[in-house]
Amino acid sequence: MDSSWKRAIIIGGSSGIGEAIARDLAGRGCRVGLVARRYDRLQEIAGELNGESANITQVYVHDVTKTIEAEPLFAQIVRDLDGVDLVVYAAGVMPKVDPTEYDTEKDKVILDTNLVGAMAWLNAAAKRFERAQAGTIIGISSPSGDRGRRGNPAYGASKAGLDAYLESLRNRLSNHHVSVVTAKPGPVRTPMTERLGAVPGSISPERAAQLILSRARRFGRTFYVPGKWWLASRIVRMIPSPIFRRLKI
Repeated sequence: MDSSWKRAIIIGGSSGIGEAIARDLAGRGCRVGLVARRYDRLQEIAGELNGESANITQVYVHDVTKTIEAEPLFAQIVRDLDGVDLVVYAAGVMPKVDPTEYDTEKDKVILDTNLVGAMAWLNAAAKRFERAQAGTIIGISSPSGDRGRRGNPAYGASKAGLDAYLESLRNRLSNHHVSVVTAKPGPVRTPMTERLGAVPGSISPERAAQLILSRARRFGRTFYVPGKWWLASRIVRMIPSPIFRRLKI
């Protein structure tokens, strides 16, 4: 696997894991195209990474639910960066869902952001990388997709769908020297999870980014971040459904 990424596109790069990945890559000299909705925040990050004279980071305002814009914007960023060898989809939402709440519109926003938006951007990446016979795709998923948890049905479904989609891309592209990575972080202290308070075992976005990029460079495929969550998830998946149904998870 190529460990010397020179040009990257980060979708969802204005906060959390996406921002931390962008900062890590830019610090290593990788040119970065940052994609997110918040122009002011994107500009702030780019200003810090570029300093007074560098032009290592460029910003692009985009709402991932507007999937028709993804492919032409992807092509524009590739032209601006003069190529791309890494695409990271880190955009995601996890709104609070009450135990008795069944809100289809809220569910649709979750699916459009976490899954359909990923498909729009990563389809474009897959086509380019297949032609180039090289490239790396990283999708930020979650252990929440491993079982049907009661707390946020649409969020879990979006991550389960993302897992299946990324595996399908991996199977399609494996003979074209393209690496497709499914990263499944456990609790990470990001703006999206602030309302949950202190979560035992949580890590910083910077640590999550470091682990994700390190694992992706070495062997890709599917992994949990940190690795201890693999065992926890395996145990959760082995619980029989009648027992799992009684658990408050």
